[in-house]
Amino acid sequence: MSIEARLPPPQYGLRLKRMLGGKAGWNGIILQILFVAVLVWVGYEIVANARSNLAAQRITSGFGFLNNTAGFDVNQTLISYSGSDSYSRVLIVGVLNTLLVSVIGIVLATILGFLVALGRLSPNVLLSRVSGAYVELIRNLPLLFQILFWYLAVLAALPGPRQSISLFSTFFLNNRGFIVPRPIEEPGLMPFLVALGAAIVGSAGLHYYARRELFVRGHAMRIWPYVLGLLIGLPLIATLVFGVPISFEVPALKGFNFAGGSRIIPELVALTLALTMYTASFIAEVVRAGILSVHKGQMEAGLSLGLSRSTVLRLIVVPQALRVILPPLTNQYLNLTKNSSLAVAIGYPDLVSVFAGTTMSQTGQAIEIIGITMGVYLALSLITSAMMSFYSWRLGKRLGA
Repeated sequence: MSIEARLPPPQYGLRLKRMLGGKAGWNGIILQILFVAVLVWVGYEIVANARSNLAAQRITSGFGFLNNTAGFDVNQTLISYSGSDSYSRVLIVGVLNTLLVSVIGIVLATILGFLVALGRLSPNVLLSRVSGAYVELIRNLPLLFQILFWYLAVLAALPGPRQSISLFSTFFLNNRGFIVPRPIEEPGLMPFLVALGAAIVGSAGLHYYARRELFVRGHAMRIWPYVLGLLIGLPLIATLVFGVPISFEVPALKGFNFAGGSRIIPELVALTLALTMYTASFIAEVVRAGILSVHKGQMEAGLSLGLSRSTVLRLIVVPQALRVILPPLTNQYLNLTKNSSLAVAIGYPDLVSVFAGTTMSQTGQAIEIIGITMGVYLALSLITSAMMSFYSWRLGKRLGA
């Protein structure tokens, strides 16, 4: 074999050159190394300066403070917590409270945003104008103003516990929150959950089998009676055999407050309402733009086949529009999660309030606490983006994109 035959083709050498230094070749990679060196030097100087300042102020660095006793209470916890617990427990409480309002807000904002978007596209002039007015009004008002409006102008104006607004003498709404019956676990809970899980798995299997029969053999199966039987029958049988899964402790007014039940604090209600309505106004525009991106001939073709407008939207238009909707929709989910940090304005015990606020003021570990808080929000954003990217990938496979 000749020497020329053993030499790599010219394009491989060019490709290697571009991988190492771009179009500038070796000069480019030298510049990149120098740039990285400068970044490392700047980072070192920042860390060294921070350590010297902490030493001058006699502030110890590190994360050992997380094991110290917090010494303060939190008015809403999803896990057991008391003032004698550590700061690491406070961190978990704050993260869970942030996740609670973020998940509830994302679900409600998505539903409301889709409904408002469909309202704006409705042939009904009144509904379209009302939906448009909602979008233009809510998205142009500052979110902090809306949070304070719901908290101070609406919830704080509610009557006291003795004059609570009652629903069926079971649910009570007053200026101290929304009091609801508290569920109590019974011995039949675990068999009930197992039966419910089996019913959900069986229903999903039936749905998959019906879709496969439809696309492979063209045979449409009517499975909803079987699905309904599974979802109702199996949990009902488990309840009859093992007993009720849960019982409820109904709240009752005693003195100047309610005893028993569970209290949803007004801060959570105000923050959830504000985040939901504010984010839904942006989601509505995202969904409307996605639906309008689908050629109107799709809607006309579906209507010409005798399908209703809602059926055409659900089966034809929206699945195609999702490919346009999902990227900006993910951005709105991330914005809602980060905007929940405004909860500190009304005292809702989220991550910023109890950890980056109270904990930092007590310990003085500003660098560590801010770093942990940044890491938590970064992790939440990356997890949300990964989940939405996975759903977009599955949707692309299903639509053959």
